[in-house]
Amino acid sequence: MTEPRIENLRAALDGREAPTVGLWNRLEGRPRTTDFARALRVEVRDALWMLTRQWQLGEFRGTDAGSPVTAAYSVDATTPSRFRPAGGFAEPLPGDRPLEAVAERRVLPFALGDDRISFDLRLAIGRRWLKLLDTDHLLGVLVRRKFVDRWPIALPDPEADADTPRVAHPEVWAAMQAVAGRRMDGYEFYRHLKEGRPAHEGIPDLVGAQRDALVPLAARLVIWFDRQFIEQPSQGEEQHVVNSAWDPARLEHRFSVAAAVPGAGEKVLTAQEYPGGTLDWHAFSLDPDTVVGGTAPTAAAFHRTVFPAPVRFSGMPLARWWAVEDGRTNFAAVSPDSTDLARLVFLEFALVYSNDWYQLPCDLPAGTFATIRGLVITDVFGEKQWIAPAGTGSDQDWQRWSMFTLDTIGEDDVPADTGLLLPPSVPKVAVGPVLEEVALLRDESANMVWGVEETVRTATGDSRRGGEISAEARAHLLRLHPPTPPADPVAAVAYRAMNSVPEHWIPFIPVHVPPKQRAVRLQRAAMPSVIDGEPVLPRTALLREGLDDDQQYYVHEEEVPLTGTRVDVAYNRTRWRDGRVSVWLSARRGTGRGEGSSGLAFDFLKDTGKRPGA
Repeated sequence: MTEPRIENLRAALDGREAPTVGLWNRLEGRPRTTDFARALRVEVRDALWMLTRQWQLGEFRGTDAGSPVTAAYSVDATTPSRFRPAGGFAEPLPGDRPLEAVAERRVLPFALGDDRISFDLRLAIGRRWLKLLDTDHLLGVLVRRKFVDRWPIALPDPEADADTPRVAHPEVWAAMQAVAGRRMDGYEFYRHLKEGRPAHEGIPDLVGAQRDALVPLAARLVIWFDRQFIEQPSQGEEQHVVNSAWDPARLEHRFSVAAAVPGAGEKVLTAQEYPGGTLDWHAFSLDPDTVVGGTAPTAAAFHRTVFPAPVRFSGMPLARWWAVEDGRTNFAAVSPDSTDLARLVFLEFALVYSNDWYQLPCDLPAGTFATIRGLVITDVFGEKQWIAPAGTGSDQDWQRWSMFTLDTIGEDDVPADTGLLLPPSVPKVAVGPVLEEVALLRDESANMVWGVEETVRTATGDSRRGGEISAEARAHLLRLHPPTPPADPVAAVAYRAMNSVPEHWIPFIPVHVPPKQRAVRLQRAAMPSVIDGEPVLPRTALLREGLDDDQQYYVHEEEVPLTGTRVDVAYNRTRWRDGRVSVWLSARRGTGRGEGSSGLAFDFLKDTGKRPGA
């Protein structure tokens, strides 16, 4: 049966006479040319097409918001004025040098035990003093010679065991021969002056005018050396308490700075784990439980009215569809992982919300802890909006997110601090040659930790490889004390209780931590010398911690991971804002290069070379 033909389709659709009506409509383009260049040119006379594209891109959709026109803010800025190392005493924070120089400074080593070292500095101080003597016409060549005889550099004895560090190494021995009896030990003379004793003491045949002329020259020498090198101060000459921020047990710097904040009292900022190098705001945390004391109010409040400017960066997506980005930043080439939250947040900001951000100028000097008291924005409609800090809330709130703010030490539920710290640091520090370098590494075969002295400072101030220094010293002692030839073997094998390791490998053994005896820490030990059986002592100041005071040295076990850790000592030099040069000696910690093997073995048999029946 065939269905009836619909004569009037429009009437059938309007009256819904048929239950189903099939209707197809196809639109086909009929281009007049095969070249699409003109169609894609977007000519200005094609206004309707441009308006349609703007509608498709949502440019006609209102956001019911106004753009900012002016911004007014008030800032409280205070300057940290006190410095205190962990376990040390508080002292004023100087404003004429960077904070790195104060936090990283170490005592210049002029002796390791009974051995005098740093003869380069000793000669430099002595040369400075002799030049000062030349500036006064009353002090001639004879007075110069008297000071050289009074503070001499003695010639080492090649036959004495105590002079081994100065005669075992060819370049050191040559330098000592060149200066002995010809130059003065300036450091010993400097210590003499620092103790408050007169410069002419021990110098014979000086008239009164010559003694008087030495007084201002001695003061100039002390001032010159104290300005030339930044050292750690001591609290009392009888106590010899050095105010050091270096924690040898944790191999890092730990210190606090404090500032007086209006309405909040003393604000203490603590660097708990500063390895050395670049010191910035992220090294600090707010420390409510530490008291530094002595802070003076140095806060200053200032008010500014500025004009906000849109944020701009290379490759930023442009708001209008017909403009093309510069292409210097290829966001399509960024492939973050699902766990790379920082990169994902950055991409979302750059691609979605970058045109909604504005920046306000706020100039602050280095060495400032600033807190914004208030921020008001005036938009194009004349309305004023009070802007609250984005990082407000509880400091323990895991959903709180902010940038450039400091966390608070401890687990207490305290309000988050929204202050901004600009530490008094410098962007660039020139680092000199490494004078000491120690690698702390794990030896799984021997089940212990070794402190390998890879770079050692010589007596003249230069640095050399630790293996070369130990080998030359051992060869010199063997020349002085030739070993007794061993007796002829009586068997094909011999029992050995222990073999030897290179003398620049210093052992650290695990010991229990009292009183619970559950935790473990690493204690410095010593290997016996193959020459006389005496303990082999470290040649670096890093591993001689407490040795000269008959104290044990411990390192926390967690500070030496499987990858190991490295600590080096070098001089640093930089310029402060006023152009003044600062020089200091510092230690820096870095990542190691993995495990190592000393070859130490116990209870084994050694082939003597004797054949059966011989």
